[in-house]
Amino acid sequence: HWAKIDDYVQKPSAEVVGAEPREVAVMNGLSANIHLMFVPFYRPTKDRFKVVMEAKAFPSDRYAVESQVRFHGFDPADAIILISPRDGEETLRDQDILDVIEKHGSSTALVFMPGVQYYTGQAFDIASITAAAHKHGSMAGFDLAHAVGNLHLKLHDWGVDFACWCTYKYLNAGPGAIAGCFVHDRHAEDASLHRFAGWWGHDEATRFDMTKPFKAEPGARGFQLSNPPILQCVTLIASLEIFTS
Repeated sequence: HWAKIDDYVQKPSAEVVGAEPREVAVMNGLSANIHLMFVPFYRPTKDRFKVVMEAKAFPSDRYAVESQVRFHGFDPADAIILISPRDGEETLRDQDILDVIEKHGSSTALVFMPGVQYYTGQAFDIASITAAAHKHGSMAGFDLAHAVGNLHLKLHDWGVDFACWCTYKYLNAGPGAIAGCFVHDRHAEDASLHRFAGWWGHDEATRFDMTKPFKAEPGARGFQLSNPPILQCVTLIASLEIFTS
């Protein structure tokens, strides 16, 4: 049934990223999901407003972060802390990442990194980056475009706040294919989280009652806007069955 298509992709997607089923939703595209996740997880104040990210992030990530920072009234030149490799080196050293998080910890709202650097193929230590962010009271989010289906992920165990990914690389889809999103279970029923709401994020049990006001479905699916496209989900199911087997 078209209204239950989520059920067929949720659990196998969760297995791929090391999550509980309700921590995962399949929806939208990658950049759209990044924006949607910044709504609850980038809540800057005058004292804590910075976003820590790598200097050579995929351009769409950079565009998204810059626009989010401007939307909240901050200057990207002040609010975005870029981490670059050392002179003569192509990849980031783990300790250099942690040192930057330590240096800017008290003024950082969000650490936003990739799971794998799209150009060099460097895999980042997601667990350590998350722990360092949380140590200073910052949120930790990740773009897993080049990590999902490629690395063995444990998003739940690592305590990541949110993550987004596409399915058109290692999950065997194609450009423009449906994307995925992770929200850690500790946020699953936090009614104080801001979100841009849509009918598919409404409580599933009463969604078709067309009731008001909005009541979020617990977990990542509470951040969905519209029903996912059936044909894209069906093709994703075929790929996820391979990973499951």
